[in-house]
Amino acid sequence: MAAEKEKIARKLFEENHVLEELGNVNENESCNDNESVSKAGKDKEEEKEKDDPDYEPLDSSDDEWEAVSKPSPKKRHIVPCPITTPQTPRTPASSVVGFLSPRSTPRGKTRSRRGTKRSAACLSEDSEMGFWNDINVEDEAPVLPHFIPKRNPGAQLIMDRNYSPLQLFQLFFPYSVVNTIVKNTNSYAKMRTEAGKKFLWVPLKVKELYSYIALVIYMGLLSTKTITDYWSGKEIYNLPFPKSVMSRSRFQAISWNLHLCDLEEDRENAKKKGTPDHDRLFKIKPLYTDIIAACKTYFHPNRELAVDERMVASKARISFKQYMKDKPTKWGYKLFVLADSACGYTWNFFVYEGKSSLATGKGLSYDSVVRLLDLSVLGKGYHVYMDNFYTSPGLLLDLLEKKMLACGTIRCHVQGFPRTRANELSERAQRGSIRWLREGNLLFVRWMDTKMVSMCSTIHKAYDGSTVSRRVRNPKSGWEKRQIAIPAAAKDYNKHMGGVDLSDALIGYYNVIHKTKKWYKTFFFHFVDIGVVNSLILHQNLLKSQKKTPLTQKEFREALVAELVGIDKLPSASVDAEPSASCDQETSAPSAVEEELCWPEYFGSDARSGRRICVLCKVSGHKVKTPVYCTKCNVALCFVSSRNCFKKWHTVKPSESDEEE
Repeated sequence: MAAEKEKIARKLFEENHVLEELGNVNENESCNDNESVSKAGKDKEEEKEKDDPDYEPLDSSDDEWEAVSKPSPKKRHIVPCPITTPQTPRTPASSVVGFLSPRSTPRGKTRSRRGTKRSAACLSEDSEMGFWNDINVEDEAPVLPHFIPKRNPGAQLIMDRNYSPLQLFQLFFPYSVVNTIVKNTNSYAKMRTEAGKKFLWVPLKVKELYSYIALVIYMGLLSTKTITDYWSGKEIYNLPFPKSVMSRSRFQAISWNLHLCDLEEDRENAKKKGTPDHDRLFKIKPLYTDIIAACKTYFHPNRELAVDERMVASKARISFKQYMKDKPTKWGYKLFVLADSACGYTWNFFVYEGKSSLATGKGLSYDSVVRLLDLSVLGKGYHVYMDNFYTSPGLLLDLLEKKMLACGTIRCHVQGFPRTRANELSERAQRGSIRWLREGNLLFVRWMDTKMVSMCSTIHKAYDGSTVSRRVRNPKSGWEKRQIAIPAAAKDYNKHMGGVDLSDALIGYYNVIHKTKKWYKTFFFHFVDIGVVNSLILHQNLLKSQKKTPLTQKEFREALVAELVGIDKLPSASVDAEPSASCDQETSAPSAVEEELCWPEYFGSDARSGRRICVLCKVSGHKVKTPVYCTKCNVALCFVSSRNCFKKWHTVKPSESDEEE
């Protein structure tokens, strides 16, 4: 027992002696210890590098890292002592030589291996991506391919001929297309009557459908709260024109039964629902495809083109209805449109129907632009302007390979946009400040206007000396107009990007769209709008080439309505044009039966306004009253499913003697 006690006491004495030595370490000894720490750390690092091939040694010049990562060579194993044993107070960790507390880390220094590697990668990326230049550095203008269109830009008609508004409109709604709509509408009305729907219907004719379109355009010129107001007998309305064209009930019957596609083919397409073969736009296909072909056929655009979306207002319940918060029309169907920047002519468009199975995998914006640019018809050297939804470096380079140039605003997070921060434009930069960077054929420009604008172009040089007038705050806290620098890309973008907006404005002035629950009818009305506006642009193009004053849009629509209503003889073919129309047109004129059209009508504005005795029932000895009469024969006739005197009267009329009896 005594030997064991002596052994413990000797061990405690040695430990206390070690603590006293540690407490009395002077500066010279601590410096020597630091050197030994550094040597030991290096040795340990070399050993670790040999063991681990992926280990990266730290930079020896970073004193901060030497202090943090390299352990002290002194090993202190303190054995618990009795309470009576004197203890030297522990030195705070922050006061140990070479140790940096979290707060003592210099700003901007990284505190982890991963952070150090990332900062090095960013520096190398900055050196590879280049340097943002200001306008004092001259940019070299790119070599642009020549503008070689397939046809001469402008109207593709005989330029020295006079075309009436009706002849121009029939380029987009020819007799063959209208005849197809008439046939499908009659089939649809027959199906509904057989299903038990109760409404008055006589077969629709081509001439009558043109009159219906005339009233639709007229309603865009003169708006009322409801459709029935056009036929109202109230003195406050008193509109004689709609009554002279057709009755209210006939107009509503045509609107209810308007159908564009073939019923049998539509049923076959409906069976494919849920499969890739299902066509969601089949109900509008006969008119949809023909009007796009006509838009491309009778006009060739100028060099500057614009790509943008268009919203067709609708609140119908259908899956491809869209919501766009930045558009004036927020709910409706989205159309991607390619328009001529100079005049707003709608040259090509397609309806967005959701995710397409034919997508290339490069995104909706890429696919939309490629689909709209029909290179086989357009030619080469066109300048396409687009907003930041479409612009990407990959798209611009692919278009450049096809001899198509492009320019547009761009989002800074897209793939391919420079990530360098060297000499980048600050958010607080003065208005008119410019930075640019060129990577091969791509020019990236950042310009400070009311806010930061980023652009990408394959057309322009960075700065050509252009200026623009802006209101700028002066040192006295006032506002004054001043000329500030503007990049060539931004200047041309503001000038040429509004092609689709111009087309939308021309349509919006006299919009013909009516509220309807059927989505395909909404498209029918919009196609009428496109046909009228494109006809107007062709008219203006022709008259300007002949150095004559063209009609305004209001005057053009008024003349078109008058011609549509007063058609005496349908043209055997469309007007003479340089290229042949995309669709075959029928050459047959309407027959004499079509000229002398009879249809049933109510005596008054509705069925309760008056009833008369049916002439055929009177001959049979039955006095049956009916609200229906023939508009041509001016006789009262029953027109119900169980007693169709209207049909009997026009098939075999009774003799005058029978009528007198």
